[in-house]
Amino acid sequence: MKTDNLIIQDRVYSVSELTKLISFELKSSFPFVWVEGEISNFRQPSSGHYYFTLKDDQSQEEVQLKAVLFKHNAFRIQTENKKNSLQPKFELKNGMKVICGGGIAVYEARGEYQLVIEKLEPRGKGALQLAFEQLKEKLRAEGLFDEKYKKKLPLLPKKIGIVTSPTGAAIRDILRILERRFNRLHLIIYPTLVQGEGAAEQIASGLDYFSQRDDIDVVIVGRGGGSIEDLWAFNEEIVARAIFNCMKTKPVISAVGHEIDFTIADFVADIRASTPSVAAEMVVAKEEEFRNKIEQLVSRLSQAEKYLLEIKRNRVNLLAEEYIYRDFQLRLLNLAQRVDDLKARSVRAMLEEKRRVGENRSRAEALAEKLKHLMELRIKDHESKWERLVSSLSNLSPLNILKKGYTICWKAGGLMPVGKATEVEAGDDIIVSFYRGQINCQVKDIEPGIKIESRFVKETK
Repeated sequence: MKTDNLIIQDRVYSVSELTKLISFELKSSFPFVWVEGEISNFRQPSSGHYYFTLKDDQSQEEVQLKAVLFKHNAFRIQTENKKNSLQPKFELKNGMKVICGGGIAVYEARGEYQLVIEKLEPRGKGALQLAFEQLKEKLRAEGLFDEKYKKKLPLLPKKIGIVTSPTGAAIRDILRILERRFNRLHLIIYPTLVQGEGAAEQIASGLDYFSQRDDIDVVIVGRGGGSIEDLWAFNEEIVARAIFNCMKTKPVISAVGHEIDFTIADFVADIRASTPSVAAEMVVAKEEEFRNKIEQLVSRLSQAEKYLLEIKRNRVNLLAEEYIYRDFQLRLLNLAQRVDDLKARSVRAMLEEKRRVGENRSRAEALAEKLKHLMELRIKDHESKWERLVSSLSNLSPLNILKKGYTICWKAGGLMPVGKATEVEAGDDIIVSFYRGQINCQVKDIEPGIKIESRFVKETK
C-alpha cells in the first residue's frame, strides 16, 4: 500500500497530521465507489445537507457507514439529465433502501470516515415509482382525492376547454369524437407540451387559465399513451394542485394515456377517462341521444297529462253522483232567480232615492230663498245703523267745529296741539289751523291770566 511511502515508522505524528494522511490515503484508494444499504439516523438541518447512516442488512452484525449528501449534490441528483430522462423528486427517509455512489473521505474534526454521496437512487423500486407513491400519499393526506370535492359533468356544455398538445394524437381523437357526436360545441384549446422539460409548468398554466374563465363549462386535460417517463408531467405536484384549483369553479376530466395508465392527475380530477377519446364521449352525449331523450320526455309528458285528465274526469263523475250535487242545476236556477230579485230591489231603491233627492232639492231651494230674504233685511238694517253712526261721527268731527270759526294752535312743527298759553314761550313758532288753510306765527308775548272758555271770556285770579 501507499502507506509505506507516506508514513515514517520512527516518527511521532500529531492527531491532525495522521488524520490528514489517512484522509489522503482513503481519497486516493476510494475516489468513487457504489455502496448499497438501508438509511437510518436520517436528519436534515437548516443548512439543507442530508446526514444519515447506511446499515448493512445482509450482515449478521449491524455494520454501519456514515454518509453525507451535500445540498448541491442533492439538487444535482434530482435534476441531472433532465433533458434526456426524467429524474423525479423523491424524499429520503429512515428505512429506505438505496444505492449510493461517491468517494470515501475523512471528517477530520472527529476523525471519522464517511461516504460523500454524489449519486443516489432507490433500490428495488425505481425512482419514478417511488416519487409517484410518495406524492400520491402526500396529496391523499391533504385531501386532494376526497370525493366531496368531485363535481358532476354538465348535461350539455356549451364551451369546453382542452389542455393538451395541439399536434398530438389526443387532440385529433377528441375533435373527431366531438364533431361526430355534437358539432355545435365551442372548443378552446390551450396548447402545451405534454412531456419533457417545462411540460408540467405549461399544463398547470393552461389549467389556471381556464379556471379564471367564467364561460368554460368543463375542462379536459391529457395526452395519448406512452411510457411512465412520457406521462410523468401528469404526476408532477404542480399539475395536481392546478387541477384541484380549477375544480373549485368547473369540473375537470383527466384523460392521460391508455386504460392501464394511472397518473396523479387521475386521482385529483373530478373524473378519470381511460383515454382522450373516452373523455370526449363522456363530456357530451350524441345529438341523436338528446333528440331521443327529448322525444321520450315529450311522450311521457303526454301520457302523464292523459292520465291526470282521466283521474280528474273520474273524480268529477264521482262528485256528480253525490247527494249534494244531485239538484245542482236547480240550485243554480234558484240562485239566478235570487240575483234577479236583488237586481229589481236595487232598481226600486235607486228610484226611491232619486225621489227623496228631488224632494230634498225643492226644500233646499225654498230654504235658500228664505235665507236670501233674511240676509237682505239684515243688510239693510246694518246700513241704516251705519249711516246714523257716520252722521254722529261727522257732527263730532273737529272739522265741523272749525267751520264755525274756531282754530287750533300747534307747536313743534304742527305735531302737538297747544291747550293753554303757558305751554309756549315768547319767540316759539306756532301754527294756527283754520277750516281752510293755516298760518305760521311767532309768539311775541304771553298773558297767562286770561282763560277763554266756550263762548265767553273769564278773567282768572
